[in-house]
Amino acid sequence: MAVVGAGSWGTALAHLLGTKGITVWLWGRNAQQMAHMAHTHQNQRYLPGVSLPDSVLPTNDLEPLGECQVVVLAVPSGALRTVMALLPKTDAPYVIATKGLEPKTGKLLTEVAQETLGVGLEQIAVLSGPNLAVELVRGIPTATVASSVATPTAERIQELFMTPILRVYTNDDVVGVELGGALKNVYAIGSGLSDGMGFGDNTKGTLLTRGLAEMMRFGVAMGACPETFIGLTGVGDLFATAVSQLSRNYRLGRAVAAGKTADVALAELGQVAEGYPTALVAKQRAEVLGVEMPLLNAIADILSGARGVQEALHALMTRPPKDEREFRFIRR
Repeated sequence: MAVVGAGSWGTALAHLLGTKGITVWLWGRNAQQMAHMAHTHQNQRYLPGVSLPDSVLPTNDLEPLGECQVVVLAVPSGALRTVMALLPKTDAPYVIATKGLEPKTGKLLTEVAQETLGVGLEQIAVLSGPNLAVELVRGIPTATVASSVATPTAERIQELFMTPILRVYTNDDVVGVELGGALKNVYAIGSGLSDGMGFGDNTKGTLLTRGLAEMMRFGVAMGACPETFIGLTGVGDLFATAVSQLSRNYRLGRAVAAGKTADVALAELGQVAEGYPTALVAKQRAEVLGVEMPLLNAIADILSGARGVQEALHALMTRPPKDEREFRFIRR
């Protein structure tokens, strides 16, 4: 099989599959970097000190990917369309492991895949959950969701990734699973902002709870099931990303709270923080949909420099009062 994208998450997934004895072509754009990985069996830039199993084959050659039975896509959302256009055509399932929206269009990544690869949605799966790459390669137990509109595709990906340290659940709400993984990064930046400003646990609890309500509101407008957002790919991933020092999005928020611009903070991180472009395009898409997203809008404005933290906080705290409950789930 193939993992396209040799960043921390792509490498972690290749490592996981390699430990099962599965032969994995790990593709990266940088030929020199991939040659070095093939020689050392380590990704020293993104996961230093982690030895890759012999069954993981780093490569810069796209040709072997055309023969793979499953293709996992783990490149940044902004590069996904370009990279997919380079891939050899295959009837194999495509697994989107990237969490974000396309930066220029705000489209779901499954939409981008359908347009670029020319495949039906039944050939695509989404993998999303509270899965920090460093913890995964350390063998720390977690769970994730394999989502597809086609049950056989979801179950195939479930079986592929299931290990004693990674429990995989299926879910047919692809839109909800995608949006949960994408939007939680925005609120993780907000969590970093909150901690960086010296606010307390009351603030963080409020931010994450109301952020979850916004995620559900946005998801319903996009056709998702609200229940999905109280699962692994919603509240589970939100909590993991918003409290972890390993999270790039959380660290971005802290750096901005310290007075750095988002662009400077990203340059110092040296990696993509998907919550930044997602905040900007989700704000635009929410406006088109007529969805109220005050927290997301505030985070997007802080990142773009349109508002300072204190100004955004005051606007949030002085909004007109409203009822908390927006969704009434059916009791079975």
